[in-house]
Amino acid sequence: MDRRGQAHTLEAVVTSMLLLTSLVFALQVTAVTPLSASTSSQHIENQQQATAEGLLEIASREGALKPALLYGNDSADGRDDGRFGFHETSGEAFYTNDPPTNRFGALLDRTFGGEGLAYNVFVVYQTAGGDTARLRMVYQGEPSDNAVVATTLVTLYDGDVLHEPEADGDSTDVARPTGTTLAGAGDEFYALDANPDSPVFNVVRVEVVVWRQ
Repeated sequence: MDRRGQAHTLEAVVTSMLLLTSLVFALQVTAVTPLSASTSSQHIENQQQATAEGLLEIASREGALKPALLYGNDSADGRDDGRFGFHETSGEAFYTNDPPTNRFGALLDRTFGGEGLAYNVFVVYQTAGGDTARLRMVYQGEPSDNAVVATTLVTLYDGDVLHEPEADGDSTDVARPTGTTLAGAGDEFYALDANPDSPVFNVVRVEVVVWRQ
């Protein structure tokens, strides 16, 4: 009887160990694998978000962002149809395959070019009626579901001037100031003076949307 009891006890212990091992294995298979993929995707998106935010901070600090917002007029894209366009956009008014031909564009290209990433850049500004309008600066297509967005605000003043490409052609990433101020630009600029009683011309929001192609 003692031997039979010992055998039953040993059988119960072995069975319990097998059940426990199976349960641990099942939990690892169902929990770890999906979470790993999700965590990896979130990590990549967080990196892209931080990179886009860092790009805007550097562009602002180095004085490359505001000239890019002022880099055009109503005939800059070669259409001369009275609508604002950014310089050297070949009739599209905004950039598609190539980045802007100024320092901000060079920063965009160094940051996202060759990394398998696509990006759009929008300028959101206040209209004279108090609403907001959205202007394309760079448009490379419809973002995917995992796109990230970084934004920053830029204050434009009445005395800020429009910019144009460097005249001598030696540099493709320099925006040269012209003599046309925003106060006197009229229809040459995409935004109107939203604050006529102050030196502030408009406050625009720059949006950079980034996603993996």
